[in-house]
Amino acid sequence: MTTGAVQPKLIIHGGAGSSLKDKGGLEAVRGSLHAIIEEVYGILIQGASATEAVVRGCKLLEDEPRFNAGTGSVLQSDGQIRMSAALMDGTLQRFSGTINVSRVKNPIDLALFLQNSPDRVLSDFGSAELLRELQLPIHNPLTDKRLQEWMEERKDNFSRSMANVVAESSGRGTIGVVVLDQAGKIAAGTSTGGKGFERIGRVSDSAMPAGNYANPKAGISCTGIGEDIIDECLAARIVVRVTDGLSLMNAFERSFAEGERNKRDFGAIGIDATGAIAWGKTCEVILAAYHTGDRIGDALEMSPEMGVGIA
Repeated sequence: MTTGAVQPKLIIHGGAGSSLKDKGGLEAVRGSLHAIIEEVYGILIQGASATEAVVRGCKLLEDEPRFNAGTGSVLQSDGQIRMSAALMDGTLQRFSGTINVSRVKNPIDLALFLQNSPDRVLSDFGSAELLRELQLPIHNPLTDKRLQEWMEERKDNFSRSMANVVAESSGRGTIGVVVLDQAGKIAAGTSTGGKGFERIGRVSDSAMPAGNYANPKAGISCTGIGEDIIDECLAARIVVRVTDGLSLMNAFERSFAEGERNKRDFGAIGIDATGAIAWGKTCEVILAAYHTGDRIGDALEMSPEMGVGIA
């Protein structure tokens, strides 16, 4: 790190929920998250920008099948995978994203390309055209585990009305990365395979400012039930509160207390311009890990009650 540079900070998440069991258990999840933290922090101390580090982190998380984004995404009600991702450059205050894209390894790559496009958020058909334009290789993100889950869900839903078009599960799968780089710039990225068995055409919070937002003061990535995140406009709400003078911790505390009162089911990670790192949840578990510059830590063993943490 060059003299006078800001100490980089990094936090990532692999979703939120009620258990670590379906992800392979505590140590397996910790190993995956910490390995990604080490790789991404390594490029940060070599001078990578916040946006570059966010994209690298998102791609590594998308490539990890235990998380619901990229490879390992869940199937929708018709048995298809449709993924969404967003990227926000906090310095430029520029948001870009792709909604319900299929057959691509890393949806965050499309969000990165769209950062410099006059049309910065594309839906399914537009995203498919962009894939062809960029000549990205076709990739099938389906895993045996996700196919088996979908088949079991179909068996359970067989006699239910409109089982083929209505979501019956309540998945919380998402990945996200927030970075403060050596130049003091902030970026945030979020990617998801959706909640599983949802109605065709459903749009996730992950490709909205409700679930992914940053400005020069703070950056936030959310996870949990997308509709709850949208109803609270969680990411933007926290960033606005920091911009208006609250500390990152106080902004998290206030926003999550409101979410708890409103019976929301979600989590979030964030970093502010001072280098504070925070996370919070209303559900039992948030799969978050961070690097303070001195150490790696995680939120995997937080108590199951609603809570907020800071590093």
